[in-house]
Amino acid sequence: MREQAPSGALAAIAAFFIWGLFPLFWSELGAVPALQLLAHRVLWCAVAVWVFLLVRRDLAWVTKLQPRPLQILALGGLLVSVNWGVYVWAVVRGHVIDASLGYFITPLLSVVMGVVLLHERLRRLQLVAIAMAFGGVVLLGVQLGAPPWIALTLALTFGAYGLVRKLAPFDAVHGLAVESSVMMLPAAAYLIWCELTGSGSFLHGHWRDDLLLIVGGPLTAVPLVLFAYGAQRISFVTLGVMQYISPSVALCLGIWVFHEPFLGARAVAFACIWVALMLFTADALRNYWSMRASSAD
Repeated sequence: MREQAPSGALAAIAAFFIWGLFPLFWSELGAVPALQLLAHRVLWCAVAVWVFLLVRRDLAWVTKLQPRPLQILALGGLLVSVNWGVYVWAVVRGHVIDASLGYFITPLLSVVMGVVLLHERLRRLQLVAIAMAFGGVVLLGVQLGAPPWIALTLALTFGAYGLVRKLAPFDAVHGLAVESSVMMLPAAAYLIWCELTGSGSFLHGHWRDDLLLIVGGPLTAVPLVLFAYGAQRISFVTLGVMQYISPSVALCLGIWVFHEPFLGARAVAFACIWVALMLFTADALRNYWSMRASSAD
């Protein structure tokens, strides 16, 4: 069982709170086209991560990269880029609550992916939790008149990203360096094309927007570094419970700061998903304590 270090818990909590507060940051860049926001986020994130590794003198691992992990990490880069792009678009278009829903259902969808792709077995309480969450998503889709594609896309891409990282175990910072580097080339090419066609936003508007675009890179990287630090020092169960901090904070922002509607079927759908998450967490805790008791015997 991994050590429950207070510094690890604080680092993980800080990471999830930063992620939860992201809507406050990205909403300030509503004047910048969403695709350019994504390209800048990828570009400046890659710069920030490589500067961090350079300062830490942590570059020896680059020469040991094998083709297979590199290919898998490239797929991870594509998935996380789509996730970032949809998230940024959702925030600047006033869909913060829908984005938070995506990260609420991600853990449950990850379990489904484990069953379908890795042939893992579902426990009874997990099955009940997934059924309840599915009912909530269907209810929300009926209310909207269409599937909640923002939430589903965020959940699918982040769940698939987690699966990719499971297939290619890699240090979080090193993995982010590879992933962001793979996507940096098309991001940079797109930004250059925007400049050549006169549609670029960088250095053509208020200096405050330019500064925020640059800051968006390290702001993306910092919580990932904190998360990696925390994940190495606290149990997976503790980390699993903490992951609900981020969408909870985002949901509160969506309701009380951005004043998005949260009534009727939407509230009922979220209630179904919250109950599902409570069942899911209770099952994880029960299984964890059972395994711990067995190992003690």
